[in-house]
Amino acid sequence: MAEFRAIIEAELDGSGSTQQREALALAKELRDASTKEHRDFVEMLIHDRASEIAGPPIDHGYDHDGEYAPEYEPKKESEARWFADLAFGKRVPIDFYHAKYLEQLDVKRRTLADAERSMKYLLEWCQREDIPPFLSDITERVAVRFMDELHTVASSSHPRTLNKYLSRLSLYWKWLKRRHEVERNVWDGVTLSLPNDKAGDRERPFTDAEVLRLLSGPASPELHDLMRIAALTGCRLDPIVCLRVRDCDGGNFVFKPQKREIEPRICPIHPDLREIVARRSHGKEPDAELFPEWPYPKTGDREKSFKASGHFLDYRRSIGVDEVVPGHRRSKVNFHSFRRWFATKAEQADQPPHIISAVIGHSNGRQGMTLRTYSSGPKIEQARRCVEAVHLPAQPTSN
Repeated sequence: MAEFRAIIEAELDGSGSTQQREALALAKELRDASTKEHRDFVEMLIHDRASEIAGPPIDHGYDHDGEYAPEYEPKKESEARWFADLAFGKRVPIDFYHAKYLEQLDVKRRTLADAERSMKYLLEWCQREDIPPFLSDITERVAVRFMDELHTVASSSHPRTLNKYLSRLSLYWKWLKRRHEVERNVWDGVTLSLPNDKAGDRERPFTDAEVLRLLSGPASPELHDLMRIAALTGCRLDPIVCLRVRDCDGGNFVFKPQKREIEPRICPIHPDLREIVARRSHGKEPDAELFPEWPYPKTGDREKSFKASGHFLDYRRSIGVDEVVPGHRRSKVNFHSFRRWFATKAEQADQPPHIISAVIGHSNGRQGMTLRTYSSGPKIEQARRCVEAVHLPAQPTSN
């Protein structure tokens, strides 16, 4: 038995209290037991360890059948019962499988960080509200209560952000349900109502005047290049910042997948961007970054574009390109407005909607068409015509 305990102690991962780690190690050993003898031995070990935790009886009495029943010090008896429930698998900590769940996810670092934060907030809230942090204790009623009070432990109070955390918990419980670790997903349908956006409050494209002000203002050289690529591709910020020299070969950009995209997306390089690409690629190896000015942040949950986004935000505000609606956390114009501007200009140039959707990688209206499968045939030429139909606004001439 001493040798067996030494093996268990060696397997402890160092997280949680010693008793909790020991109980979880025994629970794992019990689940993995392949013979009745092995299982009986582990169960005996759990009973013996629980008896040790309870300590010697402090008194004795009789149960309803008149049988002798020892009485233990209440706190130690509670600890022993908690230990036995954990070791026998009757109660499982809510984060017990979370690390394994995260390992199986194929998501962005930011999404992974959201999942970790959602669990952190739930554990903090359970501790504050004195709710046992076990899967069996998180009921639908508890989930709704947590939803109502999530803003008191989270770093944001906006419903959209809070729903993001609730969604990550729901996906974890859904994964647990598939593995038969829980009977139901208690987070299903647990979501906060979003404020109704009026038509005039929605985020919008830049106007031509705003694009002209942005492109003619005192931005840094790297930001000038970044804005022009965004305006003439309709691409999101992060795929542009993540471009490497090899991704700009053959007259096309190859942008990494975003949102629901499965594969990298090809976008023809606009003639007005060729000088930028040539200048930034000159003398560099294929794996070199096109925008080395913005390296990956040191914190693991941030995208490479994090600092570029902040750089653009400060610049945009400094030149007065801003429109904030009271009660909204974001301006109606932001870097994504370049994407909206490109789509608007392509549509005004009579380009087919499904081609525009394919070029910018928009799932709605694309009808299953992806530029990744285009060859040198007419489809890539359609995409090139779409891109080249968009032109940056010209500086007005004075009479």
